[in-house]
Amino acid sequence: MMNQRFEKSRLPSRHVTEGPARAPHRSYFYAMGLTEEEIHRPWIGVATCWNEAAPCNIALNRQAQAVKLGVKSGGGTPREFTTITVTDGIAMGHEGMRSSLASRDAIADTVELTMRGHCYDALVGLAGCDKSLPGMMMAMVRLNVPSVFIYGGSILPGRLNGQDVTVQDVFEAVGKHQAGSLSDAELAILERVACPSAGACGAQYTANTMACVSEALGLALLNSSGAPAPYESRDQYGMASGEAVMRLIEKNIRARDVVTRKSLENAARVVACTGGSTNAALHLPAIAHEAGIAFDLFDVTDIMRDTPYFVNLRPGGEYVAKDMYEVGGVPVVMKELAKAGLLHLDCITASGRTLGEELEEIRGEADGRVIHPIAAPITATGGVVGLRGNLAPDGAIVKVAGMKPEEQVFTGPARVFECEEEAFEAVRKRAYKAGEVIVIRNEGPSGGPGMREMLATTAAISGQGMGKKVALITDGRFSGATRGFCVGHVGPEAAHGGPIALLRDGDVITINAITGELSVAVDEDEMTRRKAEWKGPRETIYATGAVWKFARLVGGARWGAVTHPGAAAERHIYMDL
Repeated sequence: MMNQRFEKSRLPSRHVTEGPARAPHRSYFYAMGLTEEEIHRPWIGVATCWNEAAPCNIALNRQAQAVKLGVKSGGGTPREFTTITVTDGIAMGHEGMRSSLASRDAIADTVELTMRGHCYDALVGLAGCDKSLPGMMMAMVRLNVPSVFIYGGSILPGRLNGQDVTVQDVFEAVGKHQAGSLSDAELAILERVACPSAGACGAQYTANTMACVSEALGLALLNSSGAPAPYESRDQYGMASGEAVMRLIEKNIRARDVVTRKSLENAARVVACTGGSTNAALHLPAIAHEAGIAFDLFDVTDIMRDTPYFVNLRPGGEYVAKDMYEVGGVPVVMKELAKAGLLHLDCITASGRTLGEELEEIRGEADGRVIHPIAAPITATGGVVGLRGNLAPDGAIVKVAGMKPEEQVFTGPARVFECEEEAFEAVRKRAYKAGEVIVIRNEGPSGGPGMREMLATTAAISGQGMGKKVALITDGRFSGATRGFCVGHVGPEAAHGGPIALLRDGDVITINAITGELSVAVDEDEMTRRKAEWKGPRETIYATGAVWKFARLVGGARWGAVTHPGAAAERHIYMDL
């Protein structure tokens, strides 16, 4: 019955399909219309984050059907299942954002549990929104099964007054509206045209950043992340991904054969050169953790520091994901990195071939408009910088893509807020001054809880024309759409007694993205006195439920804000049970 390419006795699905003892299990499969031949083939989980919450996810169900056709043509039996997504654009700016980061780990957990419970042999994962991409990739590496990732694709840009517009423009328009420079009618028109199709946010925010990461890591087929969600060509990539996972089973190439220290370094390079989201410095360590690889925020930012920034994407640049796809996409970007010797070309990929072998097939070249030649970059160093100092012993991160060198140094007095709502209200009332460093604390993974993104506040500041006149630091996160001098991931977070918990109004803070410094002009003795007076973590309204559970389990942002011990502590590999 079994296709001779696959040795069923070595695959997890044998536990539910083979031998007389599994007759009851096979009864269930016959109930769903499976044939005897299909039951005895390898079983492939086709996991999607489909839902009706947002355009990022709405096309995943359709794309999964193409993946299933590819699995079938490759000799496998696909079994589709779904998991959750919390979409940041919808969750932004209110209590819902506390569910966002926790959803990444819930996605990984639910995919793992589904795969384990039903003994699937391999995984094709489709994801569309910020946390669902790393969540799906974390599950692949945690299970260490043959795996192929596929992005649902980006949204098309909207058009208004002859210009491309994105949801970032709408967030910033709220600030303009509050400042009285945009009318109700103008805002109403913009919100209706900014998002014209299915797909994830169109610029180099977290979703597209992590989509680029999926190709650079090797978990996704080259160029599969670029086509916008409405393009019919996405079905061809889906079909090819289904076929590819069957080849990986045949060759026993597993997720941890693909995700290695070298491929993680490749991924960090791609984030840097595209001016990608600071959230990559949270998600890459989390993916590494699932493989038992020590790769923290500083490992990410060290690579970013010496990587040229040469891809002209919003929010730091001018173009969106569709534009990059049309000039050759991530493969052309990686070809430029390879020219400068900045890629490990011996890494294995989802195709079963090395990255170097794959890039040899790529004929496209840098166009000089969206993708600049690496020999003539936009700036000589990466778009994301790691910071460290007496205010952040465990580090912090800032996105400087598109900023001039003189804009990357800021010293000013602290204006301290205990949560984002306090800060947003002050910004709304313009109760802050040029030259200040706005501090938003108690928004870390544990203390928030949930490490919310501060896009509503930063967009309002930008909309008021103050984006270059103040700086902002937080133990929370920033959206990939954030502009301005905004420092996130400050660690240890306030809830863990980090120095950010001890700051007071007027303390002079220095942020220097050129030297990598984040410090406060308060001596050690004074900090020790303040620590002795500190009353402990701020109480929150989350005393039960999933967000409470996440707050209790989550570790520091430097290591990816992870919630379990990871591969370093594992005693078995799922695939080998």
